[in-house]
Amino acid sequence: MEDMSEIRIEEATRAAATVASRLGINRREFLQFCAATATTLGLPAGAEAAIAEAVEKAKRPSVIWLHFQECTGCTESLLRAEHPTLDKLILDVISLDYHETLMAAAGHQAEAARKAAMAANKGKYILVVEGAIPVAQNGIYCKVGGQTAVDMLKECAADAAAVIAIGSCSSWGGMPSTDPNPTGSSSAADILGKTVVTIPGCPPNPYNFLATAVHFLTFGKLPEVDELGRPKFAYGRIIHEHCERRAHFDAGRFAHEFGDEGHRMGYCLYKLGCKGPETHANCSTIGFGDIGEASWPVACGHPCIGCTEKGVGFIKPIHATAQLKGMSPPASYPGVVEQQGKTSFASAAALAAIAGAAAGAAAMLAKNLGKQDEAQAQQKGE
Repeated sequence: MEDMSEIRIEEATRAAATVASRLGINRREFLQFCAATATTLGLPAGAEAAIAEAVEKAKRPSVIWLHFQECTGCTESLLRAEHPTLDKLILDVISLDYHETLMAAAGHQAEAARKAAMAANKGKYILVVEGAIPVAQNGIYCKVGGQTAVDMLKECAADAAAVIAIGSCSSWGGMPSTDPNPTGSSSAADILGKTVVTIPGCPPNPYNFLATAVHFLTFGKLPEVDELGRPKFAYGRIIHEHCERRAHFDAGRFAHEFGDEGHRMGYCLYKLGCKGPETHANCSTIGFGDIGEASWPVACGHPCIGCTEKGVGFIKPIHATAQLKGMSPPASYPGVVEQQGKTSFASAAALAAIAGAAAGAAAMLAKNLGKQDEAQAQQKGE
């Protein structure tokens, strides 16, 4: 009996021939898109065939995209997606029926289009929420078409098949919710009183959203999520686990200041405040802007600020050290701020008695910390 995965691949090939011309790309590029999406979602071999078939045959899902307290960075990130490009996405994969930034209509025409799309696709459309929702003073700090963000969100969510909060602002409040939060900025989940699928990030990677949307298109349901509503395929691991600088962390090689030798050598940025050890995301493996894995903050030489993690991004100071999750460095690593003190004559004499033994231990420690820390240890010894 012919292997089922081979049958599915053949079906994908036939589907690709049809849909590729519609998308304006060749068959190879379309299959690469399906395979990349399946890989991103962590699906087994042969799943790309189901994705290809769904894109070819399934009715494009209607998408209502709302904007509230945000900078439109999430949309800007989506604009830079290449597989597929935005025009192919909204014209062939989904039906983007309402989006204040991208739609041609304005004013009452735009709001009429939203209501018409909701009525025609009742119970079937996907609601995407970008931006936090202010609740202070009855929501007066954000209105669209004379309607508060709170009321518009509740109205649109009532008949939605699925709700996706894109970006940290709509996922958990993001930057607008930082203290003292005068507008009462809140997440979509808090307003609706239920768990929604969240794609946090400032901005989030567009392929995390695209993969989520394609999963819904293919299987009729959203991907598996964690307790915070984040898709596990994208937020199931902390950044530190798959960071390209992880080996330097394990070896005790750190940058201590921007521009120092360790920083120029690409050493670990933990001591500069990198939040990778406590932040769940796939930034280091998927990258941004389709220019390779180097296109994310840590690869560019700046610590991760934890923008995808509630209670970390925009809450903890950028250069405060991260709380390590599930791991801890060797106790021999020096602290970020070394305490200075004084010692008595008797104490100095006692220390001198064990200086010989300490010298051997110091040599092993310096070797573990690397050349940069070795130099600093020698300076302190002098």
